[in-house]
Amino acid sequence: MDSEQSPPEVEAPGNQVGASPAWRRVQLARHPKRPHSLDYIERLLTDFQEIHGDRSFGDDPAIVAGLGQFEGRPVMVVAEQKGRDTKQKLFRNFGMPKPEGYRKALRAMQIAGKFGRPLITLLDTPGAYPGIDAEERGQAEAIARNLREMARLPIPVVVACIGEGGSGGALALGVGNTVLMLENAVYSVISPESCAAIIYRDSAKAEQAAAALKLTAEDLRGLGLIDCIVPEPPGGAQEDPAAAAELLREHLHRHLEELADLTGEELVEHRYAKFRRMGNFFA
Repeated sequence: MDSEQSPPEVEAPGNQVGASPAWRRVQLARHPKRPHSLDYIERLLTDFQEIHGDRSFGDDPAIVAGLGQFEGRPVMVVAEQKGRDTKQKLFRNFGMPKPEGYRKALRAMQIAGKFGRPLITLLDTPGAYPGIDAEERGQAEAIARNLREMARLPIPVVVACIGEGGSGGALALGVGNTVLMLENAVYSVISPESCAAIIYRDSAKAEQAAAALKLTAEDLRGLGLIDCIVPEPPGGAQEDPAAAAELLREHLHRHLEELADLTGEELVEHRYAKFRRMGNFFA
């Protein structure tokens, strides 16, 4: 059942007593102990075999892709991975993929399409890496290509936003037949701090910006941008990662079953119609 619980108070860096519900969701999505993609992959998949490299430039550890078994079903998983400690954060580039990461993701998606394996993507990034080297290697083109090719995949695609869904960096893996979102995750075109710096000329007004951005799971479901809210254990996924993984497992299983009987053409049309409806508020 979709969750409508109020976000719990959290003890995380920058927490403020009396913070708005949207800002508390942002803090929970960024909680230092919140499960990341590999934590879910370890609990949800068996026989996981990771794929490395984009066959062009190199490997990007901010994107994890590989084949595995989910509930006895062969699947492809493509996920964004943050680090836990300083060394991991640097290795994973704080979960901000570069062009080679998105091209690795695309290679994995095309393999899934070729062999008819359902695709599961996990979104958890503050955004695509904005560095000069990424721009030189075609960051925007890599994201745009993923959007186009994901729309054409003749396989079931289920997307789950498990933490931060940051702008095009997340959307590059987010074109799915079904889009799930954990109840304390956030998904937005821009971070609250960056939005506040642009709109209010003051990044300290991030809490005010978070409320205006409508970035919570309840907001996005109300706008028709996601399909289902996955509940989390009391206090948030960081309180019981195993229970959080089981809740996600139930929803992934159910939605993959719902899509299993559709043909490749029907899956593409289903995905196309879903995204064409977004932003249409008139009959």
